[in-house]
Amino acid sequence: MNISEDLKWRYATKKFDNNKKVSKDDIDKIIEAFNLTASSYGLQPIKLVVLQDELKQEELVKFSMMQQQVKDASHVLVFCIDSEVNEDKISDYFNLVKQTRNTPDDILNPFKKFLIEDFKLKTQEEIEAWAKNQAYLAMGNLLTVCAMLKIDSCPMEGFNPDKFDEILGLNKLNLKSVLVMPIGYRSEDDFMASLKKVRKPIEDMIIFK
Repeated sequence: MNISEDLKWRYATKKFDNNKKVSKDDIDKIIEAFNLTASSYGLQPIKLVVLQDELKQEELVKFSMMQQQVKDASHVLVFCIDSEVNEDKISDYFNLVKQTRNTPDDILNPFKKFLIEDFKLKTQEEIEAWAKNQAYLAMGNLLTVCAMLKIDSCPMEGFNPDKFDEILGLNKLNLKSVLVMPIGYRSEDDFMASLKKVRKPIEDMIIFK
């Protein structure tokens, strides 16, 4: 395993081979990696839609700035955030901590109380911005995991979230789509595949103190 070589191999795939499909085994690995992604406070205010319906993928192209990757990819990963983070959801998390670790209430309750009160003070916009940051963490993680599995990917912000939510029925689940990532295998005639990766010199990017 060579992480640097995997990351050099990865690029934002512009053209997928629509005849090649990601195996269920690899999809399961991607799903597990999503669930293992770090999140602020451990609250995981995100969900992942694994879209593998070719008709829906084609329908969503016009709401993705006509990016054909959405149609041609093996699967389309749609990163979503919870519409609200309330007392019940925070309590559910601490119940899970107690169930998993058998942590006493007298240890959990002070932090639980702090989070409940802190989120009550946040506006809806602040909560959604915080949750969206967690989605970016998850996408970054999955970009690396896909590269390690030699699965191509294309991170996308250019899409119409309202239309995605409507077509995928996310509104009924109190979810909002925030990021999209088609995955699959690059087409042999994707001109981007052979181009050298463009990155600033490391010395221009890293500061040691």
